[in-house]
Amino acid sequence: MLILASNAPSQRPEPGHHHDRLLRPLAGWQRNLAALWFAQLTAIFGFSFAFPFLPVYLRELGVHNPGDLAVWTGVTGGASGAALAIMSPIWGTLADRYGRRAMLLRAMLGGAVTVGLMGFARGPVDLLVLRLVQGATAGTVAATTALVASGTPRPRVGWALGVLSSAVAVGSALGPLVGGLAASILGVRAIFWAGGGLLAAATIPVFAIVREAPPGQSQAGRRPALAVLREAAPGAVAIVAALLVCQALLQISNNGFQPMVVLRLLEHLSSGVEAVTGIAFAAAGLSSALASVMSARVARHFGFRAVGALAALLLAGSQLISGYGPNVPTIVFGAALAGAFFGMVGPIIYTMIGLESPSEVQARVFGLGASATAIGFALGPLGAGLLAARLGTALAITACALCAVVLAAVLATRTREPAR
Repeated sequence: MLILASNAPSQRPEPGHHHDRLLRPLAGWQRNLAALWFAQLTAIFGFSFAFPFLPVYLRELGVHNPGDLAVWTGVTGGASGAALAIMSPIWGTLADRYGRRAMLLRAMLGGAVTVGLMGFARGPVDLLVLRLVQGATAGTVAATTALVASGTPRPRVGWALGVLSSAVAVGSALGPLVGGLAASILGVRAIFWAGGGLLAAATIPVFAIVREAPPGQSQAGRRPALAVLREAAPGAVAIVAALLVCQALLQISNNGFQPMVVLRLLEHLSSGVEAVTGIAFAAAGLSSALASVMSARVARHFGFRAVGALAALLLAGSQLISGYGPNVPTIVFGAALAGAFFGMVGPIIYTMIGLESPSEVQARVFGLGASATAIGFALGPLGAGLLAARLGTALAITACALCAVVLAAVLATRTREPAR
């Protein structure tokens, strides 16, 4: 939208008038952020439309024994993370060389194909293989984060990543709610087909609106990321390494906890589990969305490190509420609280990484961050599933809470408040 100028003073709005703000054209980074917010919302909606229901789908595919169901839930839940951990540094390097936008489109299209094919799975092995392929080809959050962080003015990086995290959280809230209702009416297979279609639709705003400066050809862009980090600031390498560990711990805790919530609900419900699962994950996603938007403001006032450590401790306490709650409402309440504190910690860690990393290597650093996230995607569900099979879901959730406590300790003792 362009400003209509005139030489007549009487036709000009007063300085500071609200029309100035309404008519002022958006900067390029703001247009990108708006388009990427919508694209990320649609992509996460597509993913979360289906994946919270993996334990329910596995039971439909013939896995009925509770111990076997816990193991298959962990293995299929962690498979995509294992593949993503291997591929993320490769995608990050290619993003620095060929552009972040191309990598985002690749991730969305890869997710669309694999998620859609999961609706045709004949058994748990088919689902496992497709989860591996999905992990190797997808990774929309890391690609979008790198694109936003590299194209946003430094003073606005924290705010922009918080806004972007809200898209993840809103998609995570709406997806399970709508998916749960759809699964109860149309069946679980149909929601995988719909999820693939939504991921394909997420490419439209990226194609149509998002623009990116050509990848830099400077020597800095070709040098190893460690060398650039060492020159950026004293201790930057150690701080970024600690933050990557924090990112892995956060994802181990959260992604181990989420399928255990479904298993806890299966312990209490003989029917209608799809709808209740959708409500539980929708509540978690909604609270996460609200918290992610507020996190940057709170962290700027009280400090990123302090707020992140406190939120991690509260995340652990919330998970224990679901783990030991005596009934379905308590389990859902604990999940909603856990979503809120996860929504605070995630953007804080992303922002701290972005502020510690020079723009020349941000895509590579976020690629490593995606690997750390993927390790959490792999180890969280796998470890929690194996523990649940042997010791029960409550103790598996306790292990997830302990990971959140360790995360708080690392944030408090091994990181620093970033320069803003």
